[in-house]
Order: sequence, then C-alpha cells, then structure tokens
Amino acid sequence: MSDLPGSAADLLPLLTRAERLLSRRVGGVLAAESLSIEAWRVLCLLADGLGHPMSEVAAEASLPPGTLTKLVDQLVDRNLVFRRIDPVDRRRIRAYLTARGRREHERVDAEIRADLAGLSMTDDTDLAGLLDALITRLDSGRRTPTPA
Repeated sequence: MSDLPGSAADLLPLLTRAERLLSRRVGGVLAAESLSIEAWRVLCLLADGLGHPMSEVAAEASLPPGTLTKLVDQLVDRNLVFRRIDPVDRRRIRAYLTARGRREHERVDAEIRADLAGLSMTDDTDLAGLLDALITRLDSGRRTPTPA
C-alpha cells in the first residue's frame, strides 16, 4: 500500500515541504543577488510587461499591502521597478519592471533554471498542470458537497 495522499486534504504537508525545500534552493541563488523570495515573486509577476496594480501584486506575492509597499520601495531604489498612476483608474498605482529590472530578471531566471536543471523530471510539466488545476479549484471557492 502506498503512503501517497488520496485526497486534496492530504496534500498540505507534501506541498508545504516541497515549497520550503524549493524556496531554500532558489533562495540560495537569490541571496547571491541580494534578492528575497518575496522580491523574486514580485519581479516574476511584473516580468510580463503589463504592469500590475499594487493590490494585485500584494495578492499574488502573498504579502500584506504595507509589506509590499516597503519591498517595492526597495526595488525602486535598486532601479528594478517603477510605479505609474493607472491610466484608466487614476486612484490606482501600477508597478512595472524597468529595463534594468527586465535584464536582471532574465539573468537571474537563467541562473535559477540552471541551478534546478538537475532536478527536472520528464513529468514536471504534468505536475505543474495538476498544481495549476488545483490552484484554480481552490481559488474559485467551489466546495465539494459533503456526503450525507
């Protein structure tokens, strides 16, 4: 009999352990660049070039708004990020990568990928798809009916 989980509820300890180990590994690469995991999450989100409202960045980076503001201030000071007023909703501020931020993101991303290359498995794409589907289900707030 396998010790693998049988339901989504059983995944929490496995996902937590995997996230911690992966964060530790990536954190080693980021530390050499004087970047935190949280800063990396922000840079990765902004790498799409679309600019994102600060509230969205806070939610995606899992950071409280005050903490995000301090972090973005540091990234602005390093000339990796800039802020602009949202052209549609002038009450909102959007964050973007600077040209230097894009170059740094690409360079550090390549370093991280090279560091993790030896860990890659042929089914990583399947795992990423399964995790994305799980995130979508959990984020949608759908609940599975409880058997009576």
